[in-house]
Order: sequence, then C-alpha cells, then structure tokens
Amino acid sequence: MNIERAGRREWIGLAVLILPTLLLSIDVSVLHLAAPALSEDLRPTGAQLLWINDIYGFLIAGFLITMGTIGDRVGRRRLLLIGAAAFAVASALAAYAPSAEVLIAARALLGIAGATLMPSTLALIRNMFHDPAQRTTAISLWMVGFTGGMVIGPLVGGALLENFWWGSAFLLGVPVMAVLLVAGPLLLPEYRAPDPGRLDLVSVVLSVVAALTATYGVKELAAGEPGPLAVAALVTGLVLAVVFIRRQRTIADPLLDLKLFAERRFSGSLASLMLVILVGPGIGLLAGQYMQLVAGLSPLEAGLWTLPSTAAVIAGFVVAPLLARRIRPGYVSAAGLVLGAGGLLLITQPGLGPLVAGQTLFFLGASPLLVLGTDMVVGSAPPERSGSAAALSETAQEFGGALGLAIFGSIAAAVYTARLAVPRGVSPEAAEAAADTLGGAPAVAAQHPSPIAGALLDTARAAFGDGLATAAATGAFTLLVAAALAATTLRRVPALAAAGRADTPVPARD
Repeated sequence: MNIERAGRREWIGLAVLILPTLLLSIDVSVLHLAAPALSEDLRPTGAQLLWINDIYGFLIAGFLITMGTIGDRVGRRRLLLIGAAAFAVASALAAYAPSAEVLIAARALLGIAGATLMPSTLALIRNMFHDPAQRTTAISLWMVGFTGGMVIGPLVGGALLENFWWGSAFLLGVPVMAVLLVAGPLLLPEYRAPDPGRLDLVSVVLSVVAALTATYGVKELAAGEPGPLAVAALVTGLVLAVVFIRRQRTIADPLLDLKLFAERRFSGSLASLMLVILVGPGIGLLAGQYMQLVAGLSPLEAGLWTLPSTAAVIAGFVVAPLLARRIRPGYVSAAGLVLGAGGLLLITQPGLGPLVAGQTLFFLGASPLLVLGTDMVVGSAPPERSGSAAALSETAQEFGGALGLAIFGSIAAAVYTARLAVPRGVSPEAAEAAADTLGGAPAVAAQHPSPIAGALLDTARAAFGDGLATAAATGAFTLLVAAALAATTLRRVPALAAAGRADTPVPARD
C-alpha cells in the first residue's frame, strides 16, 4: 500500500501546530524586555528575579520526557489542548501577578504547560505527515515558526511595553492558545499508543528530578558560579539519570524506550544535534558581548547585525528539505556542518565584518541538520513512541544548550583572564575586577587617568577577542566531529524522493 499523502486539512492543521511554538519563542524574549518594569512594580529580591527568569526553562526541561510519554498514552491532541488551556490560565495569572511570589508560581505553571506543547506538536506532525518529504517540509516550517517568534518577540513585546503595563506581554499567550483550543479539535487528528502500558511513577519522579537538578547545576556553572551547590546539583542529576536509565532496562513499561537508541538513524541524529546545540548558544552569547563591549554597538545596533544570521537560518530551514529530496540527508547535514565550521573559523579573525559573516555561515550551515536531524529522530521512532522520541530530542537540545553555555563561556573566560595584560598603576584589587569579565573593565578604567584607562580597555578588548576566537575554533572542531558523525551514521538513510517511493503501510488514524 502506498504512503498516504497529507492534504489541505493537514497543512492547515500544521499552521495551528506552529502557533504554540511561535508563542514559546516569543515568551522567552518578552520576559527580558519586561524585567525592568516588573522589577520596579513588584520589587523582587535578586534571588526572586533569578527564579522569575529561570524557573520556566528549568521546568520545561524537567517535564519534557514525562509529558512526551503521557501524550503517547492519553493522546497527543488531548495533551496539547490541556497544555494550551493551562498555558492560557498561567499567562493571565502572570500578567496580573500582585507579587513576585505569585509571578514565580505562574512562571512555574507556564513551564510545566510549555513542556506539553513541543513534544505534542512534533509527535502530531509525525502522525499527520506520513510521506517523508512532506514530513520534512512540515518540520522545516515548524522550525521557521519558532525562529520567527524569536525575531518578532522583541518587536511585539517592545510595542506592548511601550503602550501598556508589563503584564500585557504575558497576555499574548491567551488569544494564541484560544485559537489553538478552538481549531485543534477541528483540524488535528488524535493519536495514542494502542497498548501504552502502566505509567511508572517512580520513573517519572526520577526523570523530572534528574533533569531539574542537572539543568540547574549546568546553568549555574554557565553563569560562572561553580559553587558547591551547583556541583552537587549536577552530580545528583547525573547519578539520578543513571538510576533512571537502569530502571528503564528492567521494568515492563518503561517511560523511555531505550531500544530507540539501537536505531542508527535515531542515535546518530540525536548525537549530531546535541553537538551542534552545544556550539550555538555559547558562540551567540559571546558574539553579542563582542558587538557591544568591543565593537561599541548599542543593543539595538547589535540586534540589527544579527538579522543576517536569522535570515540565513530560515533560508537553511526552507532549502534543506529540497536538497534532501535528491541527496541523502546525512550528506546534506554533513556538508552544511562543514560550511558552518568554516563560518566559525572566520570568527577567529578580528573585526565586526568577519563576526557577522561567520555567524551567518554558521547558522546557514547548521540549519539543515536541525531540520533533517529532528525529522529523523521523530520519524525513526514507531508511531506509538513518537511523543517520547520528540521529548527526548527537545530534552537533549535544552540540556545541550545549557552545557554549551558553560563550556564555551568557560573557554572564553579562561583565555580572557590569561591574556589580559593589566597596565601599571592599577591596584591588584582593581586588576582582579577587570580580569573577572570584560564588562568589569570599563568600570575599573573609569577610576583611572586617561592613559591607563585607554591601555586597560585596549588590552581587555583584545583579550576578549582572543577568547572569542579560541571558543570559535573549538566550536569549529566540534562541528567537524558532528559532520563526520552525521556522514557515517546516517549514510544509509535514503534521499526523501527515494524514501517516498517505498511501499509502506499507513498507520491507522483515530
């Protein structure tokens, strides 16, 4: 029997599925803009402000695997709609929060609700688009929606904050989720595993606590605070992860099916994706600091200079399915990663021009793997396990991003400290403050006469440039490893046109 191709209803349904991903990406950027206004209104302590920012991401990472598996059991559409309703309620609660404590609680609810959205939408795409070429195109459009949210988020959030109170930024979630709740039952199919088995609550607790503690530890290390609590959290998370994996091997109905890793298409794609995600956030953060602290750009100017890389990643998302129709996805991904590595090597050269061009090439080269790798992770899993597979992909990317910030931030910081040549006339205490971060150097320079201040700023900017160059060279090597991994582990995956001609039974739809 030939593969069933998606029709108009499925493509309109895809537009509905893009809505929550668009909102999630907007929600991240909007909070950064709203932080000053809500701080003035709610007067949170420093610790409370950190939790307002971080608890959302912590709980998304912690609950992804659990929610993906629950979706396999109770139905992906049902879980998506429940999560959408909860997200709308939590958004309204956050918008009208009377205190920092209530806002933290609302952000926690948003994180748990958000964890239902990403794996449910990806799993539903897997169920709606059986033709490999159509499914890859659908995932590329889904990713374009997520990237688009990151672009329009600051614009929409800025307009709301300019004309209304800080809570209006959170109210964006209410109408978007209302549309999803109305259109979802009409356009989205329901799918659940035919024999899901019993939900193992011990595994749920282990996965959530392991993800929360490990992510907290990595984020604290990425922030440059390697205290005993952060180290203990990371170690605890890793130990609990090992216990969780061992339990999955012994119970009859595992929360995570470890047999998925035996499929080379799944494990190869997941490993390559995580390597690429390791690089992106860290290099992006360092590049943003370079633009403002070394090149002297304003935040708006720095944001405008990121538009070429945003356009490049969207172009890559669109072009990747077209290339993969005729060329094996592993080779398309590997070639793109080699191009991305070349872009990172370009960043090792000083100046704003090489930085912008290098970032653009990096994002253009990494985007095919992000589309094709995600498609292969979800598509290689059996339909009844696509929810947990999608959740595992999202979890790996969440953890990989946090780990990458820690690794590449530490590399750049170590080189900056080693290369900083503090001029004579600067006290040891001031020199230590200047060597801590590039942001501390101007404050120290302001306390000294012009010749000393100018010399300190020059050496600090040069040292930071060396740190960025070292981190970029390390990222280029990482991408080349990912390219070799993709080319070898995915070399047998056929081009999409060939895969679409295969006679494959169509999974039954509810």
